Amino acid sequence: MKKWLMIVLVGIMLLPQSAQAGDYIIGEGDILDVFVWGVKELNVSVKVRPDGKITIPGIGDVKASGYTPPGLQKALGDRIRELVRNPNVTVTVREITNSKVYIFGGGVKAAAYDLNRSTTLLQLLCNVGDVKSADLRRAYVLRKGKMVKVGFYKLFIDGDTSEDIPIESNDSIYIPLLTDKSVYVLGAVNAPRFIEYRDGMTVMQAILEAGGFTKFAKQNDTTIMRNEGGKEVILQVKAKDILNDGDLSQNFKLKPNDYIIVKEGMF
Repeated sequence: MKKWLMIVLVGIMLLPQSAQAGDYIIGEGDILDVFVWGVKELNVSVKVRPDGKITIPGIGDVKASGYTPPGLQKALGDRIRELVRNPNVTVTVREITNSKVYIFGGGVKAAAYDLNRSTTLLQLLCNVGDVKSADLRRAYVLRKGKMVKVGFYKLFIDGDTSEDIPIESNDSIYIPLLTDKSVYVLGAVNAPRFIEYRDGMTVMQAILEAGGFTKFAKQNDTTIMRNEGGKEVILQVKAKDILNDGDLSQNFKLKPNDYIIVKEGMF
């Protein structure tokens, strides 16, 4: 009894802080110490198999992957209760070997992150670095061969936390490159040009970066041409109303590859 008590205490001291806090997610390959107080026959050190299960004497196979240590303690307690009245079960993670999440794609630097605590998609995205070149609208989370989340833009750019999801061990996160990051300003502006797209950029910001209107510009005859799903969409902008009347409803937010055309007029 004293021997097992010492083993458990040492295991707790050596356990990573996040796992001690109860938020570590057990993964395949992890080595666990399972201790049932007063029943030495059920005390085992086991490795989580590739199928995510462990084998406990007397109760057989039990799923371990995906649980936190306290969660697995409860699940084991429910099973062991068939053999032992009011069992007191302790689970500690002796060795963390395979709890990772993988990020890849042209929009970010590829990396493998240790998943040593409960982590959400938003928390992970905050650690991947610069995403200016990333196409967050086409990004997705792949889990066991299936897409469980497509599109990160609303979550990461618009701040819609209802779009957040928990990340699990061995998830793969694909973030592609944003292939066209420019908007084009043409027509009656002082410096027609292409401008690198920025999130939240508006039509008036783009026009000002292109030198503003020329004296021949028909400001209320400004057009945004956009391709959406293979179809051409045309937005009419009364830019003069933005400047003179403060009608911000006309100051549309732009998307990558938009064309802004300002028509000319005669005196």
